Amino acid sequence: MAEQRGDERGTGDARKGERGAGEPRRRSARPEEARAWEDLVATARRTVSDGLVVGTSGNVSVRVGETVLVTPSGVPYDRLTPDDVTGVGLDGRQVLGTLVPTSELPMHLAVYRTTGALAVVHTHAVHATAVSTLVSELPLIHYMAAALGGPVRVAPYATYGTDELAENMLRALADRSGCLLQNHGTVTYGTTLAQAYDRTAQLEWMCRLWLTAASVPGLTPSLLSGEQLTEVEERLRGYGQRG
Repeated sequence: MAEQRGDERGTGDARKGERGAGEPRRRSARPEEARAWEDLVATARRTVSDGLVVGTSGNVSVRVGETVLVTPSGVPYDRLTPDDVTGVGLDGRQVLGTLVPTSELPMHLAVYRTTGALAVVHTHAVHATAVSTLVSELPLIHYMAAALGGPVRVAPYATYGTDELAENMLRALADRSGCLLQNHGTVTYGTTLAQAYDRTAQLEWMCRLWLTAASVPGLTPSLLSGEQLTEVEERLRGYGQRG
């Protein structure tokens, strides 16, 4: 896990992002940002408890107006407090907190700049990462692919934290709300943290399902057709409670 090791090497410095000479003073978190931070930390901790990440790998962000709150680099999620709010503008300039933002900040900002996302979840989920090493697109093993906009693509590998990775991810996310990152993990987004997290969990489940079915000797999993998936997409538009 190169990304995790890189973050852990920076753990000692993560809390040393003090304001330098001539650097603008960072403001205090507004009430809505403080509430969003609580939800972000809870979601980040859930990625660990649900086995989607190990240690400080993976990251979570949420957009509040023109500010993106994001998990900091190299700090275990169970140690984050209300005073650790970390936020940047859409230009990447840090406006909240003194902790260094996640090394995957370019990827998060790329999603916010090009989609209507209000929350992003990135994990190193085991089954999803395994699938990312085997195929260029997750086979249509289940109709829940429709909830992510269609067949889930795999973004070509690039070093973590780079603009190249962010660009590869955006191409894989075209008309989708989730993708796999080759030899790396997952990225999903939504209009809420709950929705982004649910999409991550669904993606990991579909990957586990395909790996399980494909591992049976002498048998090949049946897959859905594009027409069948389109029918599900139509039905999902009316799914859930109205009111």
